Amino acid sequence: MQSVIEYRRALHRIPELDDRLPETCAYVRSALASFELEAFSPIPSSVCAYLDAGKPETAAFRADMDALPIEEATGLPFSSGNSGVMHACGHDANTAMVLALAEYAAAHREDLPRNVLFLFQPSEETTGGAEKLCGTGILERFHASRVFAMHLWPGLEQGMVHCRPGPIMARSNEVTVTLTGKSVHIGKAEEGIDALAAGAEYLLRAYGMATALPGEEPVVLRFGKMVSGAVRNAVSGKTVLEGSLRTFRDETQALCRRELERIGQEIEAESGCRAEVRLSQGYPAVWNHEGLYEAVRAGLGERAPLLLAAPTLTAEDFSFYQRRIPGLFFLLGVGDTPALHSPEFCFDDEAVLPQGLKFLKRLLLLP
Repeated sequence: MQSVIEYRRALHRIPELDDRLPETCAYVRSALASFELEAFSPIPSSVCAYLDAGKPETAAFRADMDALPIEEATGLPFSSGNSGVMHACGHDANTAMVLALAEYAAAHREDLPRNVLFLFQPSEETTGGAEKLCGTGILERFHASRVFAMHLWPGLEQGMVHCRPGPIMARSNEVTVTLTGKSVHIGKAEEGIDALAAGAEYLLRAYGMATALPGEEPVVLRFGKMVSGAVRNAVSGKTVLEGSLRTFRDETQALCRRELERIGQEIEAESGCRAEVRLSQGYPAVWNHEGLYEAVRAGLGERAPLLLAAPTLTAEDFSFYQRRIPGLFFLLGVGDTPALHSPEFCFDDEAVLPQGLKFLKRLLLLP
């Protein structure tokens, strides 16, 4: 049997993208087989395993397996062997810890207070593998009553687990605004409809809207890309703004959507440009179940996770599991490291992963 460190380093060498994970899935399947756990795939590029301990309820543990389209620059001796692809978000570590937990659970079947469902999913970084996996009814089929996941987190104390009840990660929606005007030579500007000016005005009003919302919860709206026009001496006939909206409550997201659409209607009426405002479905907010949080905190006592002071404005598709059953998302500190999604992201796995695994084992054995 391999250690959690060996699992992580082997997985780090074979990063793959989205739902195209043949090497990763083969590795996970092979490891599970060595624990005498039978693997199955409810959706493509997923690997799941069920450990029947003869109990009426089941605890589920999720690991995300996909990597990022980033060229690794860590210089690690176990660096990515796939050019242009890297585990820059720590999904190799998430998968390694759940694999090691499965190994432990298989060896201690008689001590388990619940059956266990292990969920290794694809596409967290892209199209939401969690939603697709949940759509198969797997949680209901195996009577899962709780679900857990853990993610590495720079800036938190190395090896320490953090959590909070309620919101911990934001809802994410991609925002695309298209303004279509009429392009003419600037010598006849009065005959055109200036889509660049309309786009600039839309941007300012949208930012004003975001800062004017009630302050009970954080809201972030930012546009990172604006493309307009073709040449300097012609009125722009088209402007496209691309940005992201981060909220926590569905009601706040719905309010922001209405406001963004209203601003589009105003700009359309004032400028003559046709305005189209589109928001992607995105991921719901990761919202930790308050009752389960309190039960875990009380059950673990002095070993309970540290309280995370405030939610983050990043997003995660673990939220889809939480919309079906009570779930908790934990952050495992890796200390002062490069940021997630950085080509330099690395951490001291020997100091961090055994601590994360210990915590998962405590969750597994919690009555």
